[in-house]
Amino acid sequence: MRKPSLLVIFLTVFIDLIGFGIVLPMLPIYAKEFGASGFMLGLIIASFSAMQFLFAPWWGRLSDRMGRRPVLLVSTAMAAVSYGAFAVGSGLPNHAAALWVVLVSRVVAGLCGANITVAQAYIADITPAADRSRKMGLIGMAFGLGFIFGPALGAVSIKWFGIIGPGWTASALCAGNFVLALVILPESWRPTSEHLAERVGQRPHWVQVRHTLAQPKVGLLVGVFFLATFCFTCYETTLGLLIMRNFGLNLEHDEPAKMTVGYLFAYTGIIGAIVQGGLIGRLVKKHGEARIIALSLVLTALSLFPMPLVRATEPLSWKVLAQPAGLPWLALLALLAVLAIGSGLTRPPLFGLLSRLTPAHEQGVTIGVAQSAGSLARIAGPIFTATLFDPQPLLPYAVCAGVSLVAGLITWQSLGRMDLPLPSVEVPSAR
Repeated sequence: MRKPSLLVIFLTVFIDLIGFGIVLPMLPIYAKEFGASGFMLGLIIASFSAMQFLFAPWWGRLSDRMGRRPVLLVSTAMAAVSYGAFAVGSGLPNHAAALWVVLVSRVVAGLCGANITVAQAYIADITPAADRSRKMGLIGMAFGLGFIFGPALGAVSIKWFGIIGPGWTASALCAGNFVLALVILPESWRPTSEHLAERVGQRPHWVQVRHTLAQPKVGLLVGVFFLATFCFTCYETTLGLLIMRNFGLNLEHDEPAKMTVGYLFAYTGIIGAIVQGGLIGRLVKKHGEARIIALSLVLTALSLFPMPLVRATEPLSWKVLAQPAGLPWLALLALLAVLAIGSGLTRPPLFGLLSRLTPAHEQGVTIGVAQSAGSLARIAGPIFTATLFDPQPLLPYAVCAGVSLVAGLITWQSLGRMDLPLPSVEVPSAR
């Protein structure tokens, strides 16, 4: 295994998530300057995840048939084009046309973002089974860092280059990653005639999905990933609203208040990245994937339920944290830390275990089905949590905590005692 291979895979996921994060600070600008309706803003947000839901299994299936490298190259090149279109749309003088161009660009970006499936399949190809959960942590770390740097990079790009800056910045990053992949990324998967005889790539799309979900343990893991992602969107969707309601911050007109929410997101992202980048390997080696997945869901439940009960009267600052008035903020930071650890412990062992349960020639499509489930959760979750939050803030947090706890108990009961024999065949280096 050559390190440049993992570097490109890491950058592919990292840049995908940076692009996603770059869009977030743009939405208030669209609402104010372009006159975008709430429905249009919702379409712009949901279109990315909707395309991932539809196309993640397709990308995975295509990579199982053709190899990972060409699929990664094509999707990365398309991502560069999509963010270029995003920049062009952002600068159009006709606001209605600008919003539609931006929407189309997000559709294409979501389609390309489904290549995360192929990135995970690539890691499974070049990594021995015993190390897959640890290496899958690189994908999780890229997710966390992307959510940290994306909004920050978007804000800096707007300040330096105006409203078209974020789009061109993301496009340049994707183009650079394409060149890097073209030069140094080797192929990791070459289907043999035996693999092609399985005709995996020729199954109709929904037939393949049913085939994947029909495998009991694989189907359970896909369902667990859906529920874990669904519950985490409660935090992503409503944290700003919760801060406004319980901590007396005005996010509409108070710039420091907006920065506070940004700091809280960055705080959880950093903790999640540390967990996924450094602790996963040792925990999995000691306790096994299934037990870590169950623990992660329980931690998520324990952090979500009390979160809307925390209230403060003073704005967040180092001075306030040293006073009794800062205790609610310290409680919130502690709960966010537990949430970040819990969510950070879910993805790497889940996809590591999923790859071990899946034949080599079905790695891409199986991971694609799981990614589609996560994308579907990112569509349904925000709608569900935002709808319940308005009448009663505690309700979505309580429901998601309960769902996460039940999912953790089911995982422990169904998979906690499983003892998968690790393959003795050594994985060859990518050539």
